[in-house]
Formats: sequence, C-alpha cells, structure tokens
Amino acid sequence: MKKYKVNEIFYSLQGEGFYTGTPAVFLRFSGCNRKCGFCDTDHFSGREMTAGEIADAVAEFPGRHLVATGGEPLLQLDSDLLRELKARGFYVQIETNGSLPVPPEVDWVTCSPKDAPWGINRIDELKIVYQGQDVEEIAALLPAPRHFLQPCSGANIPETIDYILHHPKWRLSLQTHKLIDIR
Repeated sequence: MKKYKVNEIFYSLQGEGFYTGTPAVFLRFSGCNRKCGFCDTDHFSGREMTAGEIADAVAEFPGRHLVATGGEPLLQLDSDLLRELKARGFYVQIETNGSLPVPPEVDWVTCSPKDAPWGINRIDELKIVYQGQDVEEIAALLPAPRHFLQPCSGANIPETIDYILHHPKWRLSLQTHKLIDIR
C-alpha cells in the first residue's frame, strides 16, 4: 500500500491569495524539488501515512476546504489520494511551485513559481513572491486568470505596493496568518 510523507496536518484560515480568510485544513507534505531561502517548511521531517489515513485525519476537522502544500505537494499528491479526499467531501486547493503537472481532481491551483523549468498544466491563480524580478515575463510564460504579488517575508511591502499601483492587473497578497499570529 502506497505511503505519503506528511509533514503536518492542521486547521486554520487560509492566509494568502484568492481564498484569504477561508477556514481550511492544511495538508503539508514533506519534500521539495526547489531550494528557496525564504521557505518555512522542514522538508525532511514527517510521518508515513496511507491515503485512507490522511483522508480520515483531515476529515476530523469541520471545514471541507483543503489546502495541499509543502514543500512541493505534487511530488506526492496523486489521483488515489485525491479520490479519497473527494469521497469525504473536500474541495482541494494546491499551492505548487509550478514544476509538475496537476492531477485532474484538483479544484483550485495556486502557482507560486520559483525557478524554471515549469511543467504545470493549469493555473487558477499566479502568486509571485516579489523580490524585484520581472514578474511580467513570468506571467507571460505562466498564463493565469488571477495575479497576486506577495512581499518576500514582509520585508519589501512598499516596493510591492508601488509595483501593483503601476501594474493594476496584480493584486496584493499578504501573509495574513503571520500578521494575525495564527498558523
């Protein structure tokens, strides 16, 4: 029986992007194929769980919005696990770095691209951690109907706001969970 390495499961409010403020169960996978200096996840710790064990664990919470994140969730998240989650009534959002294709059972794709190459086949919202890079070039390569810029760890909020004011297709995404001190 297949096992998935899970870093943690918890219940909170989605703190970023389109679904900010939505009660959500967070399923954080261990492991990543990128090495971002600002990442807040321990990619090595975790426990091995089956799809049924994961689905049972997340179903203990009252919300039915699930955010699969990591690390990179698409290194592990597959149709078998997604079918188990769907059977328990979950709407599944993923937060991915855009390096891998998305299974068809995923309801919402938040792509926060880091480095090319990108293999993603679908994006519902593009959320870029802004560090002064050419976000228009990234947006042209990764088309999406919604565009969010997020200051890097809150350090460059004025520059991010200024960019958005001059490029109004972008919206501001703050890490509200950190601002209000929740998980």
